[in-house]
Amino acid sequence: MRGGVAVIDDKTSEADLDAMGKAGIRGVRLNLATGGVNDPNVARPRLVAATERMKGRNWHVQIYTNLAMITALKDQLAASPVPLVFDHFAGAEAAKGPDQPGFADLIDLVRTGKAYVKISGAYRASTKGPDYADCVPLAQRLIAANADRIVWGTDWPHPDSVTPPGKQITDVTPLFQIDDGRLLNQLPVWAPDAAVRKKILVDNPVRLYGF
Repeated sequence: MRGGVAVIDDKTSEADLDAMGKAGIRGVRLNLATGGVNDPNVARPRLVAATERMKGRNWHVQIYTNLAMITALKDQLAASPVPLVFDHFAGAEAAKGPDQPGFADLIDLVRTGKAYVKISGAYRASTKGPDYADCVPLAQRLIAANADRIVWGTDWPHPDSVTPPGKQITDVTPLFQIDDGRLLNQLPVWAPDAAVRKKILVDNPVRLYGF
């Protein structure tokens, strides 16, 4: 395996990370949104801990969060000693468009090369399936900011990050039924230039994941 991203905690030893690296892990995921972390004072030390541990490994930190958190932590994010990757359009809401609060801060981080964004999981940003047309302005604005900092992914197998009423967070719940091929077919709409699509699908992942 090459290009894996792991979820770790304080109990994960350096030996564990060494073993993960040999197995192909190239980053760790900071699940702020999944854990319901919306307080910058809680997120900040977790971000520091993750980036400090990754400094000597040539790994990145993948962050699942929202635009408000990105705005609150922007200076710290910009000073990160390792590459950062924001999941799922960085939590932007397609219905609010590219002028929504926080999106300009995200664009600044992308433009200056401080962060990557995964234009993945369009169904998390939009309710306008199956083609999620209202994601087009977000994707195009991000790509225009810096095509060298955009990556794509299916987000398969499409888990629902919201625990239904009456269920526990550890319970198995139904997956979203998403047509991955149809999602991929939206990429030429978002990035009409074949050379740009090659960056998103090939060059940028090679740089991040060492394929």
